[in-house]
Amino acid sequence: MKTVEKYLSEVCRILQNLSHKEIEQAITMLKQARAEGKQIFIMGNGGSAAMASHFACDLGKGTVQKGKARFRVISLNDNIPLLTAYANDCGYETVFAEPLMSLAEPGDIAIAVSSSGNSPNVLKAVDAARDLGLKTIGIAGYKESRLKEKVDLYIQAGADKNHPNSMQHAEDGQWVILHAIFVAIWQEMRPA
Repeated sequence: MKTVEKYLSEVCRILQNLSHKEIEQAITMLKQARAEGKQIFIMGNGGSAAMASHFACDLGKGTVQKGKARFRVISLNDNIPLLTAYANDCGYETVFAEPLMSLAEPGDIAIAVSSSGNSPNVLKAVDAARDLGLKTIGIAGYKESRLKEKVDLYIQAGADKNHPNSMQHAEDGQWVILHAIFVAIWQEMRPA
C-alpha cells in the first residue's frame, strides 16, 4: 500500500499545481475556433495518441448541442493506413506533418500531446503547423521540453522527470488537463 500512497500523493501534488491560466487560454482558443468554423488537429504517440483520440471524441461528439456550432476536430493518429504509408515511405517523423499540410488552413489549431514533449514527429508537425499559419497548443508532462519552445501555448502537467513513475504521472496530469478543457466547454454549451 505504501507504493499506492506514494503514487497518489504525487498525483495530488501535480493536480494542485496545474496552471489554470494556460488551461483557460486553451479553452478560449478552442471556443474561438469553433465559432469561426476552424479545424482542430490533435496528435500524439503511444499513450498520448490515446489521449489525442479521446479528446477528439470528447470535442467532436461530447459537445454537440442542437442549434450550436460544432467542433471540427481530427485526430491525426487515427488514420492507421495513412500513418503507416507516410512512416514507410517518408519516415516516421513525417506521419503528422504530411497529413496536416494536406488538410490545414491558416487560423486552424494544432494540438500536440506529448508526455516527453520531445517526440520528433510531433515537433515536425508543430513546425509545419506554424509554417501553415496555425495556432499551436502543446500539452506535455514536464515543465521543460523542446515542444515548449515551438508552440503558442504550452500547458504542462508538472511531473518530476526524476521520479520513478514520472511518465505515468505526466500522463495523469495530461488527462486531467484535457478533461478540464472539455468539461469547461461542455458545461458552457449545456442548455440552461
